[in-house]
Parts: sequence; C-alpha cells; structure tokens
Amino acid sequence: MKISQVMTRDVKTVRPDQTAKEAAAFMLEEDAGSMPVSDGDRLVGMITDRDITVRGVAKGHGPDTPVSELMTSDVLCVRDDEDVADVATKMGKAQVRRLPVIDSNEKLCGIVSLGDLSRETDGEPAHQAFDGVSAAGDRHKQQG
Repeated sequence: MKISQVMTRDVKTVRPDQTAKEAAAFMLEEDAGSMPVSDGDRLVGMITDRDITVRGVAKGHGPDTPVSELMTSDVLCVRDDEDVADVATKMGKAQVRRLPVIDSNEKLCGIVSLGDLSRETDGEPAHQAFDGVSAAGDRHKQQG
C-alpha cells in the first residue's frame, strides 16, 4: 500500500513570515502539535509547539517572532509513492509522529500521522512506527 492511500490530503500550513502567535493559534484550532511551513506549495520547514515554547522562550523570542526564526528547516519528509511500511520505519527511526508528504515535483501534497497509519492499515505499520517513536532515544537536540 502506498502512503498516498492513507495520508491526510487537506494539510493546513503556515508561512515562514507569519508570527509564532499565528502558528500557535492554528495549532490550537487544529489540535495539532506541529504544522508544515510552506512557501506557496513548497515545503520549507516544520514548526512544533515545542519550537515555539521551548526554543522560542529559551532564546527570548516573543509572540511576534517570525516562524522562520523558530522552525526546523531540514525536514524529513516522504514521497507520496512510498510504501506504508517503509514510511512507518522512517517515522520510528526519526521518532516523529507526523511526516509531511511531497509529490514527484517536490510539492507538499499531504501529511501522514501515526493515526493515519492506525486507521487506514491493519495496524502493523502503526505499531512499528509507535515502537520507534516511544523508544528511548538520544538526547533531543533542537536546531539553532
């Protein structure tokens, strides 16, 4: 099964020039802990609630700080034609719960979460990803 068959297509994004406050409001509205950052239809980063609260506050940034100053720009993503099991393995190794999905033109076309894997498959890929996500890992390091 291809990831395009299980991913969420209606992806909410924020722009790099939007503020941390706007990104946090979107996350609250969508009940999401992370959001893709896009410039048009191109994925340029990801921002998480942790980026805003921990990285932002630790560096003294306020709510008007542009998303571009807090986001992670080197983002792990997957292609829409990748196999579900391979994506689950990547999620587990990277210890992430959500991955942006791009098409053959490098355009953001979806996002896949542990929930998507669990709902849309027999559950095995979700278990595989969850085992990796929940395993003790190296000390977490933020960019910047």
